[in-house]
Amino acid sequence: MTAGISLNELQLAARNHGMPLEALKHEITPLGLHYLLVHYDIPVVDPATWRLTIGGRVRSPLELSLDDLEARAAVTAAVTMECAGNGRALLEPRPVSQPWLSEAVGTAEWTGVALAPLLAEAGLEDDAVEVVFTGLDRGVEGGVEQLYERSLTVDDAARDDVLLAYACNGVPLPPQHGFPLRLLVPGWYGMTSVKWLHRITVVDEPFTGYQMVTGYRMRTGDDDPGTPITRIEPRALLAPPGIPDFMTRRRFLDAGVQRLEGRAWSGWGPIERVEVSTDGGGTWNAATVGDPPGPAAWSPFAFDWDATAGEHVLCVRAHDATGRSQPDAPPWNVGGYSNNALQRIAVTVR
Repeated sequence: MTAGISLNELQLAARNHGMPLEALKHEITPLGLHYLLVHYDIPVVDPATWRLTIGGRVRSPLELSLDDLEARAAVTAAVTMECAGNGRALLEPRPVSQPWLSEAVGTAEWTGVALAPLLAEAGLEDDAVEVVFTGLDRGVEGGVEQLYERSLTVDDAARDDVLLAYACNGVPLPPQHGFPLRLLVPGWYGMTSVKWLHRITVVDEPFTGYQMVTGYRMRTGDDDPGTPITRIEPRALLAPPGIPDFMTRRRFLDAGVQRLEGRAWSGWGPIERVEVSTDGGGTWNAATVGDPPGPAAWSPFAFDWDATAGEHVLCVRAHDATGRSQPDAPPWNVGGYSNNALQRIAVTVR
């Protein structure tokens, strides 16, 4: 163990990466800065032979090539995606897994085809209950050998905004982001948007694969079956102001008026308010909230702070239109999921 992080966790952290928080200055995250989580290995896929099949409880099974999909009406949407484990490493006791701090997020412009018309074309049987999405990435997790698979209810899968994406920020999906095709479910944590998608199966009973009934569930203890993780909880993040100390990332800036900027988002509804504190949460001030680049994307916010010399702790918290807001510290859970506790940035004003 080194500073509480095991070699196994360090290995995960080297394979995956968060978005540097200074990249919050970008409305659309440059592709190389978007957060990345890969469960198993990145498959090498030949687009010429790859096919997407849609089958199971349908009347007219489909088999589609990448050219077939790209020939259909294209949809482009700006969508904020966040890992369900974002903030895990800040919990105490710390759940052992990918040690995310608060950077596992990004907003990209995804291009693809709407899923709903394809399901309608296949013709769902009357007994259809869920739609299972299967990726090409294979591995062992929790002692279970598996392809990465997740499901949605028929109603959730048939939402107008659910896409099968083949491009990101105007270029074909990079291998690590799911080339040649991935599912995109706006507003839901990233584990839902299955990468390297090659099979869609409509089933007549709830899917009981590992990623649905064991992984990605909110559990209070090992004996608790838990509840499934779904939509993204509200969160606001500041782009750290000033300049950083190399090792600690503590910030240094000059006295005077400093513009604090960041982004806020929620999978439950639009961002309604963002508040900023410069004294560690003792007092709060309303920030100015701007328009998001899309209904499922983050909103910009800004606050002008008259910074005085000394030590300060900056905090931000988001409130969405459904009444959800960020807590000081959410309840602990086994997997370390949905930790949308307040961001705290230590600042020295000179």
